[in-house]
Amino acid sequence: MEERILKANQEAFDRLQKAQPTIIGIGTAGEDIPGMDKMTVLHAGPPITWDRMSGPLRGAIMGGLIYEGLAKDAAEAEALAASGKITFDSCHHHSAVGPMAGVTTYSMPVWKLRNEAFGNMAYCTLNEGLGKVLRYGAYSEEVIVRLKWMENVLASVLKATLELTGPIDLKSMIAQVVQMGDEGHNRNKAGTSLLIRELAPFLVMTEFTNEDKRDVLKFMHSNDHFFLNLTMPACKCALDPLEGIENATMVYTMARNGTDFGIRVSGLGNRWFTAPAEIIDGLYFPGFTKDDANPDIGDSVITETCGIGGFAMATAPAIVQFVGGTPQDAFNFTSSMYEITFGESAAYKLPTMNFRGSPTGIDIMKVIETQIRPIINTGIAHKDAGVGQVGAGLVRPPMKCFEDALEAFVEDAQARGVI
Repeated sequence: MEERILKANQEAFDRLQKAQPTIIGIGTAGEDIPGMDKMTVLHAGPPITWDRMSGPLRGAIMGGLIYEGLAKDAAEAEALAASGKITFDSCHHHSAVGPMAGVTTYSMPVWKLRNEAFGNMAYCTLNEGLGKVLRYGAYSEEVIVRLKWMENVLASVLKATLELTGPIDLKSMIAQVVQMGDEGHNRNKAGTSLLIRELAPFLVMTEFTNEDKRDVLKFMHSNDHFFLNLTMPACKCALDPLEGIENATMVYTMARNGTDFGIRVSGLGNRWFTAPAEIIDGLYFPGFTKDDANPDIGDSVITETCGIGGFAMATAPAIVQFVGGTPQDAFNFTSSMYEITFGESAAYKLPTMNFRGSPTGIDIMKVIETQIRPIINTGIAHKDAGVGQVGAGLVRPPMKCFEDALEAFVEDAQARGVI
């Protein structure tokens, strides 16, 4: 059995290494994401029902319903969400990912990415910035107004720009940013800068007004996290081909919905293994404390699943100013992740690790054996709907996810008669 597992994990790892995530355009959720309709709301993390949803996820859904014109205010949106008329589902079931609450509704513009090595697609909404934003559960008028501008102006300008640029190789861009001080999850200064540099010469050639062009460039420039909504679907479309490799113990999804943390394992297909999400240990904005924090939430942990984010913190020592700790801590976190991964990335090389590839391919067996859980750096949402972001920090998945997955893996192998 050990030989079969090794061979299967090598296949999973090779598929991940061969992935070629590429930006091919801007679309809309309703037109491009499989299985979407006007009464469907996608969210981050494993599937969850309205009655179990946390405050920020409920707030984001309420905001999404107001944005879509399905409700006129928070009270009406809450009633509709609880009525059973809305279909809720995980972004991951629709080739999509969403940061934090991860809410995606029918009219929202989305990045369209294709894994050129395998042909599969991935989608993600556009990044709103930090603070009082929908993805952190805020739904005030300013949030809705911003979303409408993003739909009508930002997405339109970017769509026209990408029609001029043609496909953009995102893998090589991420390879550059991890050598420029980013780790691809909570530090995206270099990535956002490189994206602007790639788009700007073509953006100015579009037929939009100078005011619209200026506003789009200014919006991207003022939002260092703009690139996050590209690293996420890049990792998503790189990892999805790992689903269903018999005997593989490699994790191809980690995600959280604000109530549950969930993982999916290559050899166990689309099955989720969940446990209660943990509270994040981090730095809080003035006026907020750990008592205000919602448990861990969002699909952005797909970056760690792919070998960047927290796994590449050694290459981004400045990240500790945002999430806490010291530069030495960042180095130590990356070093420890090599103990629970199958190999090293051939593309994402870390200068501070003597250009060693980032630790890649989380193996549930190694997690159980070492008792080392994956490290995640992430934002912190307020536990109440409507407030927004209150800080950022570090967190790890519950060990129970990995224990349950390994137990299921053994049961599956026994049922197939291979052990």
